[in-house]
Amino acid sequence: MENAIEVRGLCKRYPDFQLQDVSFTVPAGSIVGFIGENGAGKTTTMRAILGTLRPDGGEVTVLGKPAGHTKTLAQVGAVFEDAFFYEVLSPAEVGSCLASIQPGFDKEYYRQLLAEFELSPAKKMKDFSRGMRMKLRLAAALAHHPRLLLLDEATSGLDPVMRAEILDLLRRFIQDEEHSVLLSSHITADLEKAADYIVYIQKGHILFEKETDLLLEEYGVVRAGAEALAALPADLVVASRSNAFGQAALVKDRRAAAALLPDAVLDKPTLDDIMQFYSERRSV
Repeated sequence: MENAIEVRGLCKRYPDFQLQDVSFTVPAGSIVGFIGENGAGKTTTMRAILGTLRPDGGEVTVLGKPAGHTKTLAQVGAVFEDAFFYEVLSPAEVGSCLASIQPGFDKEYYRQLLAEFELSPAKKMKDFSRGMRMKLRLAAALAHHPRLLLLDEATSGLDPVMRAEILDLLRRFIQDEEHSVLLSSHITADLEKAADYIVYIQKGHILFEKETDLLLEEYGVVRAGAEALAALPADLVVASRSNAFGQAALVKDRRAAAALLPDAVLDKPTLDDIMQFYSERRSV
């Protein structure tokens, strides 16, 4: 399978933060969920992929070309949470502006997307809600029929119904296996539903890159006494914690933990569970 994105040894240094040897791939025809806490390096990495940020080291290949290549940019649609259009413009005016500068901009498809997202073409952006602005950015990113979408918190501010519609749109987008999506989101339940793979970044490091189904099937949350959990092999346990309900640990192999602790309660984890336990580790 070809890769839509290949990130190899990406490094970027700032006074108070650095990406360190970031490597992962986005297979063609897939949706990859990019997770991590605020400040972990998701947006920095995505800007390096788009080519708007020059790394200090490493290589980024997008659709077979170096990141930022002219031919590549024409085939990429991007939505960043902090991006904006001028508030005095309406969606119709945004479309006219983009059509004049963006090769392949499909005015009719753009109008269809505005209708699907229930956005008035004439309403000024200053009167839009946060969710409406995000939908406009997504419509603009899709209107030139890109092969790759980079979406940074693109479902942020949307209600559950609209988020479900966006996820359905993304599934349809990748159906021909020529299109791909890299989607960062703090709404991890959305990624559990839509993402084929999960890439987890923490403090500028990639912790893992796994198929979503395998990740949620292999990992587990074990609930047992402190003494029992302490007996588990160290390489099996990600982290443990105690709360009002007792002791719990995240393990990398639920079946192995079940064999070692047959009387323990083992649950299938959510991505939120996995992130919370990893964030509690003392070292990366």
